[in-house]
Amino acid sequence: MNKDDPFGFDMSVSSAKKKNPRGRRGMSGASETSTRVCDHDGCQEAGKYRAPKAPDVLDDYFWFCQQHVREYNNKWNFFDGTTEAEMNAKLSEGKVWERPTKPLGDPEARAWARLGIEDPHQVLGANATRNPGKGPQAGRRLPPTERRSLEILDAKDNMTKAEIRKIYKSLIKVLHPDMNGGDRSQEEQLQQVVWAWDQLKASRNFKD
Repeated sequence: MNKDDPFGFDMSVSSAKKKNPRGRRGMSGASETSTRVCDHDGCQEAGKYRAPKAPDVLDDYFWFCQQHVREYNNKWNFFDGTTEAEMNAKLSEGKVWERPTKPLGDPEARAWARLGIEDPHQVLGANATRNPGKGPQAGRRLPPTERRSLEILDAKDNMTKAEIRKIYKSLIKVLHPDMNGGDRSQEEQLQQVVWAWDQLKASRNFKD
């Protein structure tokens, strides 16, 4: 930039250093503008080299001369005073930049878990582990949600919707807080029963 700026501003880097020399460092790391005395006991040399006071106080410094900062750095141990377990924990945190990771999980598995199912294959009951074939004992082929709904209501796949509705209403009378003295201990089971009936009443696989 032209130093003869008509507005009187000099934006050059060299000019900024002259105006604010604080913290200027030479090639050796020495603070050229420091007026401190070396913090080493009995030393009267200029303290131009800074060193952190402790591993957990990295923003507060001792100021030493060149000889004593070398001695201090040679004795420096970031893990001084830490146990082996603490050191291993620190190394583990360093692998992820001290940002703990969270398990990704499976959204589908979480969705099944809301229905009380740990493994989606549970909705198939015994069919999840063995194939009975297409014989008369095989039962009707139904979607997993409807098969699970029948299990929750303890209903059979050859029932009509009217028969299943009777089972549903009898369960509601037992589980609903308004019907059993305000007892809310079975609300989770009640929600499953309501969910199961919602699946079956809209199904085309059962006669009205």
